Amino acid sequence: MKLLRSTRFPALLLLLAAVVGLVIANSGWGDAAQAVKAAHVGIPGFVDLSVGHWISDGLLAVFFFVAAVELQFELTSGQLNSPRTALQPAIAAAGGVIVPIVVYLIIAGGAGTARGWPIPTATDIAFALGVLAVLGKGLPAALRVFLLALAILDDIVGIVFIAVLFASDVDVLMLVLATVGLVVFRLLSRALDTSTRPVLIAALIVVAIVVWWLVLSSGVHATIAGVALGLVMAQQPAMRARHELEPWVNGIVLPFFALSAALVAVPQVSPANLSPAFWGVALALPLGKIVGIMVGGVIAQRVAHIPGLPRLALGDLLALAALGGIGFTVSLLMAELSFEADAVVRDQAILGVMAGSLASLVLGGMLVSWRAWHHRRLLSSAP
Repeated sequence: MKLLRSTRFPALLLLLAAVVGLVIANSGWGDAAQAVKAAHVGIPGFVDLSVGHWISDGLLAVFFFVAAVELQFELTSGQLNSPRTALQPAIAAAGGVIVPIVVYLIIAGGAGTARGWPIPTATDIAFALGVLAVLGKGLPAALRVFLLALAILDDIVGIVFIAVLFASDVDVLMLVLATVGLVVFRLLSRALDTSTRPVLIAALIVVAIVVWWLVLSSGVHATIAGVALGLVMAQQPAMRARHELEPWVNGIVLPFFALSAALVAVPQVSPANLSPAFWGVALALPLGKIVGIMVGGVIAQRVAHIPGLPRLALGDLLALAALGGIGFTVSLLMAELSFEADAVVRDQAILGVMAGSLASLVLGGMLVSWRAWHHRRLLSSAP
């Protein structure tokens, strides 16, 4: 369990799962794997989903719950608990969202692929922090804080995009009932704050499942239920729940999703015949994120610098900007949602996410190693 709570191993596990998924999809087992993913499993009269949707709508809701709990903590007690401390990473995050969208639309803004513009806006927290932990020995602690805040703010944007852009035929009554369920969940969690009775824990789980089903039935993507539950839960029991769920999310939920999303057959075509969606995502993640976060970060340090807080050197900011291009989890989900009706473009957009994230991982790893070496050299030469 300790290994699955670290920042290094889960990132490696996530990458391995994606590679396995890609290998399976392009082997003799590819058709069988796709058949399993498409097979429907349900509870009559309650819910009927394919295995793939159980993973992306069900398991991934648990990941979003855990992410929302961390977001709640940062907004109330952590690095983003005041406008002053949140402003710098917010400006950098804004640049890291806007510029990738522009890059994507320049490349893939034509009919049929323009709707994929949200895909390259996300930063994968687990991957980015994992690279920093593995290769960043000697870097100032302020860099991890800045990257964490940046990635969390990116997650907020991704959550908004998923909630607003990918809802269809919204059932208002179901949403109202889900809101009532959230109120009940909040009250039960506050009672749990002073008691750990098993009956309360069981009631919370039941209410959470009901809220998830109501959101799923409303036409809003079901992962939003996880976000809402994580944000409304009382902080102390929420942090305990996050602690208990973290190894399961890192060891099962995210690897299963990565494997499922990566079940994509590599098209046997020349690069010139790949969809603009592939090139838009593959270039917008590394290029758009680097330019956007760098420009936003420089502006932020000039107009929103807080006296007493250290400024980030341009080289350090460049390394963080490169890590910001590791989209992966949320980008894979948005690729599936953006092109759900077009399997060919969807698969190529997913490949674009993997290619762009891999390029960002390699470039970011090289830059982080260089900056870590630079800071260790400065430290060793100090009197």
